[in-house]
Amino acid sequence: PRALKPASESMTLLAAAVIVHDEATNRVVLLQRGENAKFGQGLWDLPVGKSEPGEPITRTAVRELYEETGLVVRPKALKIAHVIHGAWGVEAPNGYLTVVFAAHEWSGEPQNREPQKHAQVRWTDATAVPEAFVATSAEALHRYLDDGPGVLLDGWE
Repeated sequence: PRALKPASESMTLLAAAVIVHDEATNRVVLLQRGENAKFGQGLWDLPVGKSEPGEPITRTAVRELYEETGLVVRPKALKIAHVIHGAWGVEAPNGYLTVVFAAHEWSGEPQNREPQKHAQVRWTDATAVPEAFVATSAEALHRYLDDGPGVLLDGWE
Protein backbone atom coordinates (compact mmCIF):
# COMPACT_ATOMS: atom_id res chain seq x y z
CA PRO A 1 0.00 0.00 0.00
CA ARG A 2 1.06 3.56 -0.70
CA ALA A 3 2.08 5.63 2.31
CA LEU A 4 -0.04 8.71 2.81
CA LYS A 5 1.80 12.01 2.87
CA PRO A 6 1.17 14.35 5.79
CA ALA A 7 -1.37 16.97 4.76
CA SER A 8 1.23 19.74 4.94
CA GLU A 9 3.35 17.97 2.31
CA SER A 10 0.59 17.35 -0.20
CA MET A 11 -1.55 20.45 0.07
CA THR A 12 -1.43 23.75 -1.74
CA LEU A 13 -0.20 26.53 0.55
CA LEU A 14 -2.82 29.22 1.11
CA ALA A 15 -1.68 32.82 1.56
CA ALA A 16 -3.15 36.33 1.56
CA ALA A 17 -1.67 39.61 0.38
CA VAL A 18 -3.09 43.12 0.76
CA ILE A 19 -2.79 46.11 -1.54
CA VAL A 20 -3.49 49.08 0.74
CA HIS A 21 -4.40 51.66 -1.90
CA ASP A 22 -4.88 55.32 -1.01
CA GLU A 23 -6.91 56.28 -4.07
CA ALA A 24 -6.89 60.00 -3.21
CA THR A 25 -3.08 60.17 -3.53
CA ASN A 26 -2.64 57.01 -5.66
CA ARG A 27 -0.20 55.46 -3.18
CA VAL A 28 0.22 51.85 -2.07
CA VAL A 29 1.92 50.36 0.99
CA LEU A 30 4.92 48.21 0.08
CA LEU A 31 7.56 46.43 2.10
CA GLN A 32 11.13 45.61 1.21
CA ARG A 33 12.14 42.07 2.10
CA GLY A 34 15.19 41.98 4.37
CA GLU A 35 18.37 39.92 4.23
CA ASN A 36 16.82 37.31 6.55
CA ALA A 37 13.67 36.86 4.44
CA LYS A 38 12.98 33.27 3.34
CA PHE A 39 12.92 34.39 -0.31
CA GLY A 40 13.27 37.54 -2.38
CA GLN A 41 15.89 39.16 -0.14
CA GLY A 42 16.10 42.88 -0.96
CA LEU A 43 13.06 42.80 -3.24
CA TRP A 44 9.92 44.84 -2.71
CA ASP A 45 6.64 43.04 -2.04
CA LEU A 46 3.09 43.43 -0.86
CA PRO A 47 2.30 42.62 2.77
CA VAL A 48 1.69 38.86 2.47
CA GLY A 49 1.62 35.78 4.66
CA LYS A 50 0.47 32.22 5.10
CA SER A 51 -2.94 31.23 6.35
CA GLU A 52 -3.13 29.39 9.68
CA PRO A 53 -5.11 26.11 9.83
CA GLY A 54 -8.83 26.83 10.16
CA GLU A 55 -8.36 30.56 9.53
CA PRO A 56 -10.62 32.31 7.01
CA ILE A 57 -8.56 33.97 4.26
CA THR A 58 -9.88 37.44 5.13
CA ARG A 59 -8.63 36.98 8.70
CA THR A 60 -5.22 35.91 7.31
CA ALA A 61 -5.09 39.14 5.29
CA VAL A 62 -6.06 41.33 8.25
CA ARG A 63 -3.65 39.54 10.62
CA GLU A 64 -0.66 39.54 8.28
CA LEU A 65 -1.18 43.19 7.31
CA TYR A 66 -1.25 44.20 10.98
CA GLU A 67 1.71 41.99 11.96
CA GLU A 68 3.87 43.39 9.16
CA THR A 69 2.77 47.04 8.89
CA GLY A 70 0.65 47.93 11.94
CA LEU A 71 -2.24 48.92 9.65
CA VAL A 72 -5.71 47.84 10.73
CA VAL A 73 -8.27 46.83 8.12
CA ARG A 74 -11.73 45.41 8.74
CA PRO A 75 -12.33 42.08 6.95
CA LYS A 76 -15.49 43.52 5.34
CA ALA A 77 -13.41 46.35 3.82
CA LEU A 78 -11.32 43.87 1.79
CA LYS A 79 -12.07 43.54 -1.92
CA ILE A 80 -10.69 40.83 -4.21
CA ALA A 81 -7.87 42.37 -6.25
CA HIS A 82 -6.25 39.29 -7.77
CA VAL A 83 -5.59 35.59 -7.30
CA ILE A 84 -2.13 34.08 -7.85
CA HIS A 85 -1.90 30.31 -8.33
CA GLY A 86 1.72 29.19 -8.38
CA ALA A 87 2.84 25.68 -9.29
CA TRP A 88 5.77 25.89 -6.85
CA GLY A 89 7.08 28.19 -4.13
CA VAL A 90 10.01 28.31 -1.69
CA GLU A 91 7.78 27.14 1.15
CA ALA A 92 5.23 25.49 -1.15
CA PRO A 93 6.69 22.55 -3.13
CA ASN A 94 3.14 21.52 -4.10
CA GLY A 95 2.10 25.00 -5.13
CA TYR A 96 0.42 27.96 -3.51
CA LEU A 97 -2.67 30.06 -3.87
CA THR A 98 -2.40 33.70 -2.83
CA VAL A 99 -5.58 35.73 -2.59
CA VAL A 100 -4.61 39.35 -3.13
CA PHE A 101 -7.02 41.81 -1.55
CA ALA A 102 -7.33 45.57 -1.99
CA ALA A 103 -8.14 47.79 0.97
CA HIS A 104 -9.22 51.39 0.51
CA GLU A 105 -10.08 51.96 4.19
CA TRP A 106 -7.62 51.40 7.04
CA SER A 107 -6.42 52.95 10.25
CA GLY A 108 -2.88 53.65 11.37
CA GLU A 109 0.31 54.63 9.59
CA PRO A 110 2.61 52.01 8.04
CA GLN A 111 5.55 50.94 10.15
CA ASN A 112 8.03 48.08 9.96
CA ARG A 113 6.77 45.77 12.71
CA GLU A 114 8.97 42.84 11.60
CA PRO A 115 12.47 44.32 11.18
CA GLN A 116 13.94 40.82 11.42
CA LYS A 117 12.15 40.04 8.11
CA HIS A 118 11.79 43.39 6.35
CA ALA A 119 14.20 46.22 5.59
CA GLN A 120 11.43 48.84 5.33
CA VAL A 121 7.71 49.47 4.96
CA ARG A 122 6.45 52.61 3.25
CA TRP A 123 3.94 54.37 1.06
CA THR A 124 4.96 54.34 -2.61
CA ASP A 125 3.45 56.21 -5.54
CA ALA A 126 1.47 53.64 -7.54
CA THR A 127 2.99 54.99 -10.76
CA ALA A 128 6.54 54.54 -9.41
CA VAL A 129 6.57 50.96 -8.10
CA PRO A 130 10.19 49.76 -7.72
CA GLU A 131 11.56 47.46 -10.44
CA ALA A 132 13.20 45.13 -7.91
CA PHE A 133 9.94 43.45 -6.88
CA VAL A 134 8.81 39.87 -6.23
CA ALA A 135 7.66 38.97 -9.76
CA THR A 136 4.23 37.48 -9.05
CA SER A 137 3.32 40.22 -6.55
CA ALA A 138 4.45 42.90 -9.01
CA GLU A 139 2.35 41.41 -11.79
CA ALA A 140 -0.72 41.11 -9.54
CA LEU A 141 -0.26 44.73 -8.36
CA HIS A 142 0.15 46.11 -11.88
CA ARG A 143 -2.77 44.08 -13.23
CA TYR A 144 -4.97 45.30 -10.34
CA LEU A 145 -3.98 48.93 -10.93
CA ASP A 146 -4.42 48.68 -14.72
CA ASP A 147 -7.28 46.23 -15.26
CA GLY A 148 -8.93 45.33 -11.97
CA PRO A 149 -9.37 41.82 -10.53
CA GLY A 150 -7.95 38.81 -12.32
CA VAL A 151 -6.09 35.51 -12.04
CA LEU A 152 -2.36 35.00 -12.51
CA LEU A 153 -1.04 31.48 -13.16
CA ASP A 154 2.68 31.06 -12.45
CA GLY A 155 4.79 28.06 -13.41
CA TRP A 156 2.03 25.95 -14.94
CA GLU A 157 2.40 24.34 -18.38
